Amino acid sequence: MSRARLVQLSGVIVDLVFRVEAVPAPGSEAVTHGIAVTAGGGFNAMLAARRFGMEVLYAGSLGTGPFASIAAEALAAAGIRTLRPPRRDADQGLCVTLVDASGERTFIAREGADGLLEDADLASLAPAAADRLLLSGYALAYAGSRAALARWLSAGAAGAGAGLLFDPGPLVARLDPAVLGSALAAATWVSANRAEAAVLTGCADPAAAAEALAASRPAGGGAVVRAGAEGAFLALTGGRARHVPGHAVAAVDTSGAGDTHVGAFLARLAAGDGPERAVRLANIAAALSVTRPGPATAPTLAEVRAVAGDRGFDPGV
Repeated sequence: MSRARLVQLSGVIVDLVFRVEAVPAPGSEAVTHGIAVTAGGGFNAMLAARRFGMEVLYAGSLGTGPFASIAAEALAAAGIRTLRPPRRDADQGLCVTLVDASGERTFIAREGADGLLEDADLASLAPAAADRLLLSGYALAYAGSRAALARWLSAGAAGAGAGLLFDPGPLVARLDPAVLGSALAAATWVSANRAEAAVLTGCADPAAAAEALAASRPAGGGAVVRAGAEGAFLALTGGRARHVPGHAVAAVDTSGAGDTHVGAFLARLAAGDGPERAVRLANIAAALSVTRPGPATAPTLAEVRAVAGDRGFDPGV
């Protein structure tokens, strides 16, 4: 185990996953080929970090009810410790995910206890010097958590530990600008897919977007713009972007690939890898994850090592 821990600030939800031939048109019905119920949302990045050997703490909220029980069981099975007792006023949120024949996914989601954070919840956090913090834009979109998080971020509390990674998520265009600004100002690292990065920077080119996001990071940080099968673009603070190639696979289900990338990247940084090496291994981890159905499908570090060795990397990373 790495001495560094991942402290996840964003919530775990439950995914109800349907495999469909195609997303149905309004008023019609989808032809389905399978269904699964699993923990998702903030769980996916935590699981990736765990499978890469990192200790993980869940600082988001758990509720009480049937969905919360699924989330709690998944956290316990993965060896992820929760930092507060369950809330009694809400069940966990739910995301209905439609995965079509190409592996693309479509979401319909509603938060529950995962979307509730209060000032006292955040004040109780005490990150260690080596800890890495992870925040998703979903938590900043929810009415029950965004104000407390914005106050906590603006107060500089996220500067404790080794730094905060902010993943803006697909709701980035809907975030309150002041709340979004508090997260960007606090983040040592930003990791976004190319569409999210374009919203944040106005740059459609992922390399330019990575450079723009990295320009305002503190020393020792930077930005990663994830580009799917193309790999990712990495820029260190104030530096030029470099392309880190992806690993070619046949995609079955793209759900959770970005989360897998984030969790693997943070785990390798915590283990002492340089940012480019961490991105290369995260690219492989994300690629392997899309070859399996389901959102929480991160590979183990051993699996990624085997592929990295095949591609000319030191298999002992």
